[in-house]
Amino acid sequence: MPGTSGDRRWSASMPDAYEQYLVPVVFRPFAEDLAARATALHPGRVLELAAGTGALTSILLTEAPSAEVTATDLNEAMVAFGSARAPGAAWRRADAQRLPFPDGGFDLVVCQFGVMFFPDRVAAFTEVRRVLAPSGRFLFTTWGSIGTHGFESALQAGLDRAFPVDPPRFLRTVPHGYADPTVVAADLAAAGFTVEDERELTLEGRAASTADLATGYLTGTPVRLAVEERGGGPAVRATVIEEMTARLGPGPAVAPMAAYVFRAAPVPRRRV
Repeated sequence: MPGTSGDRRWSASMPDAYEQYLVPVVFRPFAEDLAARATALHPGRVLELAAGTGALTSILLTEAPSAEVTATDLNEAMVAFGSARAPGAAWRRADAQRLPFPDGGFDLVVCQFGVMFFPDRVAAFTEVRRVLAPSGRFLFTTWGSIGTHGFESALQAGLDRAFPVDPPRFLRTVPHGYADPTVVAADLAAAGFTVEDERELTLEGRAASTADLATGYLTGTPVRLAVEERGGGPAVRATVIEEMTARLGPGPAVAPMAAYVFRAAPVPRRRV
């Protein structure tokens, strides 16, 4: 996931916790769905943006073995981790707003839960359109509102309780800050895309325990930095786990997670 400032920062120690505690529960179910949608398009050249630790990348490599997959992320720690996890892809550090690839070089651009992190989404979508072949497609997911995500709404409740005056707002403003499909569609149109398919998808997440979930979010995402900036320590973790357990049970914890899936096609350029 890209991001360089404020509540979008990622440190080198985060990928391990992110991969261990969050990918199997929160991201893999959607990665499997998105990979199936990507494979159905029979792409030859695939570019993945905000690839993170390679949750989607590894499935794409298995489900579409004939495709050439290029995986990118702005964060160097994620690229290092992902390239070890999914070495079959060509990994590269890249800013989605300034892609280092030639025009029309890919049949498919995919992005799982990364577009919310782009500071200028229209600029990033314009770059996606540039690197897509005229017949290419852009396939991506974005989270719904935080209230539609059972795990993250419970976590946010714990953070609100631990910091009643100034709780961390990362979850509300970034992962769940791009949850209006009409806004997404407008941004795509501004970048020269037409939406071919847009649907809400709710999948179920299963975690071994609320303690594992809390550990993942508090050590493997920018929530960690927000908590540290507020002087948080073990007491915060205990409060978050207590609140999450009250809402989800001690474990195994099961909750629905809602997202939007978009498939967009570039609008043909007018001939001069």
